[in-house]
Amino acid sequence: GLGLLAFPHRRNRRANQSQRSRIVRDHGMADLYTNENFPLPAAEELRRLGHDVMTVQESGLGGQAVPDEEVLRFATQQGRALVTLNRRHFVRLHEQSDAHTGIIVCTLDRDFTGLARRVAEAIRDGDHLGGKLIRVNREP
Repeated sequence: GLGLLAFPHRRNRRANQSQRSRIVRDHGMADLYTNENFPLPAAEELRRLGHDVMTVQESGLGGQAVPDEEVLRFATQQGRALVTLNRRHFVRLHEQSDAHTGIIVCTLDRDFTGLARRVAEAIRDGDHLGGKLIRVNREP
């Protein structure tokens, strides 16, 4: 009887973990934040695939030339992994500190549907994205 009572407690404790170690939701779906250089059609495809995507435009920070550090801080405050094409700057920020909710750096690909599917595939197997840097490359 005690084992059955303990299980919900364990589940609730896991659900209340800090944002930094946020759990990827059921079936590998994640909470994502796309910055200005990530193509809107790819963000829309990620939504269609079941991910919860907030774009920089929807956040009200679009077109403001917000520094990369602030973009990452905002994503982390929102409990979302950042998805970007700005590889160099965000890899550098990750190397400086892994205190974030995940960074997904991608190479530019005009096949927006393919790009979104590769992002989804790259994060499908993880139980959380906190502190991780994930690289998504264009297919050769």
